[in-house]
Amino acid sequence: MRAHEAGALHGDFTGLRPSWLTVPVDVNELHGYLWPQNVSRDDRGELTVAGHSVSELARQYGTPAYFFDEGDFRTRCHRWAEAFDFADVYYAAKAFCSKAVLRIVAEYGFKVDVCTEGEMVVALTAGIEPSNIGLHGNNKSDSELTLALKHGIGRIVVDSFDEIHRLEQHAAALGVRPQLMVRVNVGVEAHTHEYIATAHEDQKFGFSLTDGDAYAAADRIIRSEHLQLVGLHTHIGSQIFDTSAFEVSAQRALRLHARLQREHGVNLPELDLGGGYGIALNSQDDPQPPEDIADGLRAIIAEESAAAGIDQPRISIEPGRSLIGPSMFTLYTVGTVKPVRLSGGTGRLYVSVDGGMSDNLRPALYDASYSATLASRADTSTASLARVVGKHCEAGDIVVKDEFLPSDIAVGDLLAVPGTGAYCRSMGSNYNHIPRPPVIAVTREGSRPIVARETIEDLLRLDVG
Repeated sequence: MRAHEAGALHGDFTGLRPSWLTVPVDVNELHGYLWPQNVSRDDRGELTVAGHSVSELARQYGTPAYFFDEGDFRTRCHRWAEAFDFADVYYAAKAFCSKAVLRIVAEYGFKVDVCTEGEMVVALTAGIEPSNIGLHGNNKSDSELTLALKHGIGRIVVDSFDEIHRLEQHAAALGVRPQLMVRVNVGVEAHTHEYIATAHEDQKFGFSLTDGDAYAAADRIIRSEHLQLVGLHTHIGSQIFDTSAFEVSAQRALRLHARLQREHGVNLPELDLGGGYGIALNSQDDPQPPEDIADGLRAIIAEESAAAGIDQPRISIEPGRSLIGPSMFTLYTVGTVKPVRLSGGTGRLYVSVDGGMSDNLRPALYDASYSATLASRADTSTASLARVVGKHCEAGDIVVKDEFLPSDIAVGDLLAVPGTGAYCRSMGSNYNHIPRPPVIAVTREGSRPIVARETIEDLLRLDVG
């Protein structure tokens, strides 16, 4: 069964390739919507980022490596900040977490959403104001909760009755009264252009609306002398390309909001609609610009608040992928090219690179469909159907499942994969004892590592036996 997180559109196949993947007229063409704004080809056809050639960057930093177009990221932050001037924007640190990136998002007035002690400590170390940090997670440890309470973390999104009980105990012991949101499972699962309004309550996150747990959790917090309920939180999926499902989600959450107001006399000030806004990973994806997303969500909240008979709560959102995802690409070196012939006279090129599922787990985990391009030179040969694979000892170690690449792609060529800023380094591993790649920020003025490359020595240092 295909398990792509963005739904059934990725399951439409014609022969050896998906129907949306067409033979390119020019195999060297860069589709601008897939790449950071400062990525282009120079006169020789080589890929450059902010004016720096990838071959020079590869010589300096090695491959595989993630290259971060800082100017592109700043432009995206500016657009989202302007579009959502009516809302609180929480950068979702789980997409990619580093001190340098968190400091940038803070410059644009964004807050930071974290879901582990590690992410929280990185945010605090980066100088993010504790009041501008929100803590998520379905299984927060006592150390995470007490750390959040001691630092005055701005809000904690609670996910279980056990957590509420422990927060009451810790808050009483520390003499603080934390601000909490209840994560509400609204029964909406969003997948790209479709949403399913039933059968998604069988998951680990949130309190269910249908069985009354969400109301009971909110009721318990309201009645507690040590806790303060400030709002409701929802999240409906990932790689969402329109706002249709948010309408159902907001409607259901605001009905609960209205009931709490009627029965307890509380007017909750905030509603968090989560994140999951999609990015273009290949030519079939068509993400909405932030301005359109903002207009859609603003209209939905106004309409649904009026229908529920309540004042409009302040909205918060959590873009992570949509901010950082398009601002990075991964650069690999080709190590092996293997033509594979199949029955019926068909076949494809298997292009092996020096990374793989340890630096991008999403194709193996979600069957995510990425794109790729020959980066170190232009090409005049024909285009061949190819599959980009990694060097791990796994048949499922696939980086790009279907792509047209130059038929003469060769050992030593550089290959670039766009859209890897989100959930690639974050989900990175040391499988087969391969050190994780660095993250290199690139601007017109130069380049610098913001996350260092791991080394074999790092791995041996942890192996204390």
